[in-house]
Amino acid sequence: MEEAFFRTHAYLVEHTNAPVHRSLMDEINWNDRLIGIKGSRGVGKTTFLLEYAKENFSPTDRHCLYINMNNFYFGGNGIYDFAGDFVKHGGKVLLIDQVFKQPDWSKELRRCYDDYKDLKIVFTGSSVMRLKEENPELNGIVKSYNLRGFSFREYINLQTGNNFRPYSLDDIINNHEHICREILPNVSPMQYFHDYLHHGFYPFFLEHRNFSENLLKTMNMMTEVDILLIKQIELKYLTKIKKLFYELALDGPKAPNISNLAHDIETSRATVMNYIKYLADARLINIIYPVGQQFPKKPSKVMLHNPNLMYTIYPIKVEEQDVMETFFVNSLWKDHQVNQAGKDHYYIVDEKRKFRISDAHSEHKIRYNADTIYARYNTEVGKDNRLPLWLLGFLY
Repeated sequence: MEEAFFRTHAYLVEHTNAPVHRSLMDEINWNDRLIGIKGSRGVGKTTFLLEYAKENFSPTDRHCLYINMNNFYFGGNGIYDFAGDFVKHGGKVLLIDQVFKQPDWSKELRRCYDDYKDLKIVFTGSSVMRLKEENPELNGIVKSYNLRGFSFREYINLQTGNNFRPYSLDDIINNHEHICREILPNVSPMQYFHDYLHHGFYPFFLEHRNFSENLLKTMNMMTEVDILLIKQIELKYLTKIKKLFYELALDGPKAPNISNLAHDIETSRATVMNYIKYLADARLINIIYPVGQQFPKKPSKVMLHNPNLMYTIYPIKVEEQDVMETFFVNSLWKDHQVNQAGKDHYYIVDEKRKFRISDAHSEHKIRYNADTIYARYNTEVGKDNRLPLWLLGFLY
């Protein structure tokens, strides 16, 4: 067994620092033998694997091993043989980072699952991967989870040392006044909200480097590696995908004009729709449909996946209302379906609840309706069917 892998593992586990406990750690059933953790680039998948190792094994415990498929060793050696060797020497838990870098990775994982009954494999992959649809050999045996960027709750816990818990949407809608009374004596969310919108979603704001530069690099990697490599798209189409992404970003949250976009990037309407889907899979954008419609229908709105991306792409021209709607959609995306309602600033959640995103400072312009929930920004508290928008950042 390659001694170097254990040395690297011990070093990485000892030096890993997960400053905030990710809620996904508690949602996973760790008894399963094959666990896939998907997530977009930059949300902390590597740290998540190492933190699991740190919480459950000592750094020098040979029962657990972290490996990264970027290692050139795997250019000539497969996962199956490596895992066999690991099991032979008493290995129990293999943590595989960037699994898609290995050709035939899904077939190899299937063989490991069938032949090494005492081995648990936890692997990470890109959010662009369609685990079950594209890898039928894993159907029924892999349990797949999504790791997202920091929620506003995780960000506040990180910045203040508090340990606020997540709340369900029902909880927030029905008890937001009570929940605010629990949170507000300990922290003033508005002190942190704008920082979170600007740079709090991706964990690398913790590294003392230029956040925007780092995020731009990550966004380029998402298109160059995650979309091109995983979707097997030829390199010559990369500039078209990047141009499309930039045009969608500049347009702000609205219905895309597919014909114009197809003309601008010199391709067909169908290809534009496919590229839009890939950008959504890479978690660069969110696509919103009217209730009852989905891809490949034309979306009623395309918006950036989270506010951090907005500030990085066009820092000069960021509309407050657009940022708040992007935050709203991104916060609800994990466990809820979000559709476009008929009018601007209105959304339907889970096909039944109508939300409006509104500015508490322009209260006098709004006639409140009993059938709508108002998620209001520029305020820390709410009343009745008017709740503070920031609190939706406590959903996970």
